[in-house]
Amino acid sequence: MTQHATHPNIIRRLKRAEGHLRAVIDMFNDGRGCSELAQQLHAVESAVSSAKRELIHDHIENCLDDPTSNGKGTLRELKALAKYL
Repeated sequence: MTQHATHPNIIRRLKRAEGHLRAVIDMFNDGRGCSELAQQLHAVESAVSSAKRELIHDHIENCLDDPTSNGKGTLRELKALAKYL
């Protein structure tokens, strides 16, 4: 897979989400309240979702926008990606 210009930013987002997830696990071990835990889990989920969205948009812009393509493979791949949106 070719690395695109957005990949380092996506990696940073995922590492940030990883740190938040570790913090949530610690919060569970510390017996923190359910609403605090839910709030932090929501933040982790949002960070991962944002990274996924950026990756898909990047892929559409850089890999599917091929003027030499006849469109068949591109459409098939776009349909496959749609299930992750």
